[in-house]
Amino acid sequence: MYDPKDIVELIAANVRRTRNPFGASNSAVNTWWKGLPMHREGDAMLFTGLMYQSVPLIEKTTGYLARFEDSRLARYTRHARLVPSFLVNLGFRFLASGKEKQKFNAILASIHKILTTSGVDFFYRPELDYYSGILLHDLGDSEGFARHAAFVAEKLRQNGIKKLITVDPHTTYAMKILYPEVTGESFEVHTWFEHARLEGKNGHARVTLHDPCFYGRYLELSDVPYSLLDKLGIECVPVKNSGKFTNCCGGPAESISPSLTNEVLGRRIEELNATGAPVVAMCPICLGNLLRAGVRAEDFSTLLARYA
Repeated sequence: MYDPKDIVELIAANVRRTRNPFGASNSAVNTWWKGLPMHREGDAMLFTGLMYQSVPLIEKTTGYLARFEDSRLARYTRHARLVPSFLVNLGFRFLASGKEKQKFNAILASIHKILTTSGVDFFYRPELDYYSGILLHDLGDSEGFARHAAFVAEKLRQNGIKKLITVDPHTTYAMKILYPEVTGESFEVHTWFEHARLEGKNGHARVTLHDPCFYGRYLELSDVPYSLLDKLGIECVPVKNSGKFTNCCGGPAESISPSLTNEVLGRRIEELNATGAPVVAMCPICLGNLLRAGVRAEDFSTLLARYA
């Protein structure tokens, strides 16, 4: 296991410097929207929190962390914050493969397609789409999280943003529950799938749904995806421990101990594989962990976009 203090300080320093946990500029991370028809005005702003865009780098970083965990090199993690930001940006551009980046960008494009097909009046401003800071909260840096949240909330307030459509459970929980507590700013926050209006009864598919912790336990939104699948005629095979009692995929403990993440993930994979159906995930961290472990899985939005 890495020294949690070193990891937290590294992430906090990156967030202070670049507003995301990897030290890369947002413009380098956030390119999914280019080439898509986007409105800059509307009823609600699509807010990705840069989570899906970051998964390719998370996967590469986790691979290196796993390689050196519990070795003498682990102590040098703290020195990573001294690396110049332009090198970090180059690392993001070239370390993560273009294929991996395109795969996760395509998930956001699927969400865009579903919202458009559902007739949702939404818009997107990439310059206002910031990382929420949720990892700082998860790792116990309450002060660092509060400072970053205040910055993001003020940027949104200054630009008249009142409604947000979120795309992942971590960002949803941060913006809906934590931001009002630590910033005093409240936004009307709904997930993209709460806005989805798809029907057809022509799905003819059989899947099992992995409920991420924030959607299942804390936001209690599990019934919405199940309802959408039912309207499309897609059978959802029950998995042991779901909804409020869902089991974790192991993230984001991977930033401190990849071996612990793999242990937790292994238990969840046993439960998912027992259903005999392909796995559908609703969280970029969960999806990344499942794919890395060789599980046959896809994102919920990718599945639904085929019927949009």
